[in-house]
Amino acid sequence: MMLWRSVVGKLWITILLLVSFVLFILTIMLLEFFENYHINETEKGLTDTAQKIARILEEHEKEIGLEIAWELVDDFTKIVIIHNENEYDYSPNKSQTFKLPLSYLTEDKDLQKVFTEKKTVQKISPFSIKEELDNDKTKILIIGVPLQESGNKNGAVFIYQSLEVMQETTRTTTKFIFLAAGVAIILTTIFAFFLSTRITAPLRKMREAAFEVARGKFDTKIPLTSHDEIGELAIAFNQMGKQLKFNMNALSQEKEQFASILSGMADGVITFNRDGTILITNPPADRFLHNWYYEQEESNTDTAAVPSKVMELFQQAVNTEKEQVGEISIQGRFWVMIVSPLYDNKYIRGAVAVIRDMTEERQLDKLRQDFIANVSHELRTPISMMQGYSEAIVDDIAGTDDEKKEMARVIYDESLRMGRLVNELLDLARMEAGHIQLTIEEVEVQSYFQKVIRKFQGLAKEKGIILEQELEGTESWFKFDPDRLDQVLTNLIDNAIRHTPEKGFVKVSERMDERGLIIEVKDSGSGIPEEDLPFVFERFYKADKARTRGRSGTGLGLAIAKNIVNAHKGQITVQSKLGQGTTFSILIPRKNE
Repeated sequence: MMLWRSVVGKLWITILLLVSFVLFILTIMLLEFFENYHINETEKGLTDTAQKIARILEEHEKEIGLEIAWELVDDFTKIVIIHNENEYDYSPNKSQTFKLPLSYLTEDKDLQKVFTEKKTVQKISPFSIKEELDNDKTKILIIGVPLQESGNKNGAVFIYQSLEVMQETTRTTTKFIFLAAGVAIILTTIFAFFLSTRITAPLRKMREAAFEVARGKFDTKIPLTSHDEIGELAIAFNQMGKQLKFNMNALSQEKEQFASILSGMADGVITFNRDGTILITNPPADRFLHNWYYEQEESNTDTAAVPSKVMELFQQAVNTEKEQVGEISIQGRFWVMIVSPLYDNKYIRGAVAVIRDMTEERQLDKLRQDFIANVSHELRTPISMMQGYSEAIVDDIAGTDDEKKEMARVIYDESLRMGRLVNELLDLARMEAGHIQLTIEEVEVQSYFQKVIRKFQGLAKEKGIILEQELEGTESWFKFDPDRLDQVLTNLIDNAIRHTPEKGFVKVSERMDERGLIIEVKDSGSGIPEEDLPFVFERFYKADKARTRGRSGTGLGLAIAKNIVNAHKGQITVQSKLGQGTTFSILIPRKNE
């Protein structure tokens, strides 16, 4: 198609098609002529031979005539001499691969004319060379000549020959004709190409220069080979290239500056066309839309779709030509939106929405209010229990040694709980202060994950939960701190099992791509309320008591997990819907040292 669109291609193909058509007609006529010529010559030769044999048999005795007749044919020709209906002779050629039955010669309606009308007959008939191969057919030329021997007035001489020899000659002739036609086409192609390139050389240079300019090479110049209209066109083209280079450089600088500002913004920016189609987004806006897609349960996300609240503000901004402010909550995060109209001279051509994530500010406010309350709440229970049981021991309420030991065991367990809480607070403080030390080593991924998952098979089986694993295994080794990542996975899997009802499932999947190692822990449990999602990685976050099913941790595990993943320069995120399960996703980049 590209060749046909060019002047060179059109001239070249036109000449080539014209010559090819003439050669095709000539080749067909020559092939037909040679085929008919070979058949006619073969028929003439066999007819003359059959007539000679008939004369010899009529003029000589039978044995002498047959001996002379057999000498007149070659190894490719077969003779059948029918003296009468009961007496016949076949030529004794040893190399013949086929033999016509006598019934075929006497019963064929065309060949019977030799006996009934006493005239020479000719027939080309397909016949099976081997009886067991019904599909192995070959064409046979059969010549029949009447034979009038003394005493036998109803005889005939049949001579037949396979047309394979003639066809072999025809194939040789065909090859020669096709070879000559091929040489003629090749020579015509070379001549046509040479002629068309000479005629269109200046235009081709301009075309190549235009493509170079289209690729951004604005310094491309067309050499002046003439002073006619084509030369003037070359001058205009060179001037156009200089002006284009200047304009493109200016546009490129503005575009790079705009892209840098847009990608470096902490706020999300979405630019809309007049009809509401998204034109430009930056990374924060992409994250905002991704969370909205997840909440809408859209597996095949339509990148042109936006939340209805955003579209409502967009329509108001376009209709009123005034800035509109609104707020939306998605996946537990709070976003403030400012939509302003964009003008093209005096007309509105669209709008720009600036989306700011206010979740962190609200989290900080809430954390300041909840931190002291959370610490007090976590310490109050073990202190109260220790105080109560110690008073029981002091007041001799426990009458036996076993009761005293049981109370002392409770006091000991609660002290361990307080110590664990304090230690985790200290670990978390060190991590947040940047004092965490990682031991990065190359780990065989599949066996590592199988080992981690194996630890929880007994617990999952005890609670009637299906613990699944999906390990792609595209790469065998990856670098990370195995002990620290084991701490993260243990916390996530344990949480998933604790918050998943009986007959539910917990699925741990792992895969690698160009970014790094991606881990997902997915469960079919009770899920996390939307208002709690922003706080799951904060200190002392715990699911409410209705979903803990009698077992509660310190509320620091996810905060520690987040700090470990951050120390690997990775990222941990959560997506959840109440009553439908939770998915924790971890990305460990390839360069995490």
